[in-house]
Amino acid sequence: MKSISKLIRRFVGIMMLSIILLIILNVAFYAIVFVRNISFSPWDMAQQAADALQSADAGFFWPEDMASRLKEQNVWAVLIEDDTRKVIWHTNNLPDNIPLQYTLSDIAELTRGYVDGYPAFTGEASGGLLVLGYPRDRFWKHTRASWEYDFIANLPKNIIIILAVNTILIFLIYAVVNSRLLHSIKPITNGIQNLSGGSPVHIKEKGVLAEVAEKINQTSEILQEQAKQLRKKETARANWIAGVSHDVRTPLSMIMGYADQLAGSENLSQNERKKAGVIVKQSRRIKDLINDLNLASKLEYDMQPLTIKRENIISVVRQVIVDFMNMDIADKFPIEWRTSDSLSVCYINADKDLLKRAIANLIQNSMSHNESGCAIYVSVEDNDGACEICIEDSGAGASDEQIDSLNNAPHYMVCDTNTTEQRHGLGLLIVRQIVNGHNGRVVIDHSKYGGFKVLLSIPK
Repeated sequence: MKSISKLIRRFVGIMMLSIILLIILNVAFYAIVFVRNISFSPWDMAQQAADALQSADAGFFWPEDMASRLKEQNVWAVLIEDDTRKVIWHTNNLPDNIPLQYTLSDIAELTRGYVDGYPAFTGEASGGLLVLGYPRDRFWKHTRASWEYDFIANLPKNIIIILAVNTILIFLIYAVVNSRLLHSIKPITNGIQNLSGGSPVHIKEKGVLAEVAEKINQTSEILQEQAKQLRKKETARANWIAGVSHDVRTPLSMIMGYADQLAGSENLSQNERKKAGVIVKQSRRIKDLINDLNLASKLEYDMQPLTIKRENIISVVRQVIVDFMNMDIADKFPIEWRTSDSLSVCYINADKDLLKRAIANLIQNSMSHNESGCAIYVSVEDNDGACEICIEDSGAGASDEQIDSLNNAPHYMVCDTNTTEQRHGLGLLIVRQIVNGHNGRVVIDHSKYGGFKVLLSIPK
């Protein structure tokens, strides 16, 4: 999975960045400490003090600046005469337990180590050996230090090897520590993906993410139960619609038959025949509504199988137009073909009958909402790998609010206050369902001719 590999790369990247920053910080730290320590050398200080020591009739003394520097550091000093190896001068702050007579062995010992626990450093003075003693907690001396030459020569290479080994060890430790986490993450991510697809999920509740796995399992159970209940409701609704439609058709056919007879009967008055005609008209509307309701229900629940074939959409649209032109005897709804003469074919994979139904619904929609008549304009274009069918009219159109509602509402059910001419939006709903079944899209807008416009875009 891409998410797992991305997570692993992120972990490794963070780890490598951490190692690099750790090395940089350590090198910087040791560099600062090293520079700080080599900036002052007690051996150099001892030689400078020996060079600055001056003699006079009253004894030895230092210039004021050197005396101040040594006093600030709480340093005591003794001057050992070369010949007698006795202390011939010392500072006033000399500790009481510091000897005033030295053997060669004592001098060798203090030179590389301590005098009664005080770190000692020597400088060659005129006529003797100057010894500076620092506070006991100031310096630590390597009294038996000895390093092989090869060790010193190979030190840079050995440091690099040590850093490399440490880096590898850190990487291995990091990988081992996080391997269980990564192992637990994979089923979690798989489970989340399956949840989004509606598949049932069960993840083993163990490892560091056991609590997360438990919550995902609980969520899956809830979603599956909700899906089960929803399917039961959808099935019940589809069955109810089918049952009601079937039960209504028979009495409706009888009503339409008798009303049609009454509308043409010479035994009734003109007003009564007119009322019977209204019954026939409204009965046909109920019949069309039932048919549309059945089709919408079948399309919504995938109960209407699509018979997909390679069709020339221009030929299909022309057939629908011809049928409507033949029915419009009064010529109230003239249909104009606005497709370019250079475009004769535009093939798509489609269910011909359903597509004809969608186009017929749109043309009928223009007629139903403009009873006084209007011009209808139909065009087909080949645009960016899709066939676009546009049906427009010059009728009353719709407001911006209605256009926005038709484009964004989950259904197209519209009802006005005219009880004799109730309108419904099942026609537009069926159009959208048919086009969605062909992986296309529906756009509703104002027409450039002043009325209503619907654009169907279906991929080739």
